[in-house]
Amino acid sequence: MKAITRPLSEFTDAAPDLNDIAADDGVLFVRGGNGVAGSGVATRVAADDAADLLASIEHDSSVGAAAPIAVGGVPFRPGADSDLLIPAVTVVKRDGDAWVTAIDGADIDAALAPPREPEPTAPSWTIAPLVDIDHYLAAVAQARDAVRAGTLTKAVIARPIEVAADGPISIHAVLRRLKATFSSSYRFSIDGFVGASPELLVEVEGAVIRSHPLAGTTPRTGDVDNDARLAAELQASTKNQIEHRVVIDDVHDRLLPYVSYLDWEPEPSVVTVANVQHLGTRMEGMLSQPGPSVVELVRALSPTPALGGHPRSEALDLIGHVEGFERGRYGGAVGWVDAHGDGAWAVAIRCAEFASDRRSARLVAGGGIVADSDPLAELAETQAKFQAMLSAIIRP
Repeated sequence: MKAITRPLSEFTDAAPDLNDIAADDGVLFVRGGNGVAGSGVATRVAADDAADLLASIEHDSSVGAAAPIAVGGVPFRPGADSDLLIPAVTVVKRDGDAWVTAIDGADIDAALAPPREPEPTAPSWTIAPLVDIDHYLAAVAQARDAVRAGTLTKAVIARPIEVAADGPISIHAVLRRLKATFSSSYRFSIDGFVGASPELLVEVEGAVIRSHPLAGTTPRTGDVDNDARLAAELQASTKNQIEHRVVIDDVHDRLLPYVSYLDWEPEPSVVTVANVQHLGTRMEGMLSQPGPSVVELVRALSPTPALGGHPRSEALDLIGHVEGFERGRYGGAVGWVDAHGDGAWAVAIRCAEFASDRRSARLVAGGGIVADSDPLAELAETQAKFQAMLSAIIRP
């Protein structure tokens, strides 16, 4: 394969919105003003081989920071097969710069052409659980009892729902709504898998590595004083602090073999998104050289205890026995990798998997279960987490 990369300004005076590049059928991974969007498919590649294949592409570039990119995800189950997509045309925005890469002569002008505007619709909607609520509550109780018995430190129990419409759902419109409400989250769209994750699993930029694990959740109500009270209760909560510490310790231990040093915040801070608040701890360090690709680190970290539990193997076994459904891509990771092995990956939460006809979508939400967990409180937490995607999809 051959690629050319040029500044975006050579093709357009007004840099397009990355959500409009992705539209209904492209790929997107973006946070704030930085990100990647692509249209068309040059090829697909196994995730673990992506960096090597990208490095083999003959690349004619007039942009020093640019390199061919692949976008995609890895499923929840450790080691599961996955492939990444190398777009025919990729647009990148990074720290005020923007460029476009085309593979094997792909049509850049066509990729940059404004897409058709999504038309407002008012379909009929249904929302239904895909696992019975009583089954979910029993699964939470089983996980809590396993923690109390000392078998586990923590397990994450999730439940799926299905949103169905009597007409096609516009992914392009969903992406625009997510941008309006969750611009500080990592927003993604890959093969019908769409979401807005607040959690950075891992980012590699040269020798620098970053992670921002989240665990421990409380709702937002829209009332400033009440939200401040809830945030203070979150930070003071023994249950949530235990849940968070398990995640931080695990991420720290899994990254240590790859780094020369790793720093982290001494105390978790409150990370606020539109519908909920989380406990989060920022980590940053330097990779030992020669360093691993970001995909290798994704494989080492995913799933974190924030989505699986601890110890990992025992928690995953329990999840497989009690949840009653296959998570698939939920709880894994989504992101991008370039020819240098750099990239950014988010935990695949606050997401929806759209059917091929776009008339339905599966949403999944879960929470960390420890000894003090109450099944009904956990149910309420999943309901709060579902709101992120429900608010972006449903338009009565």
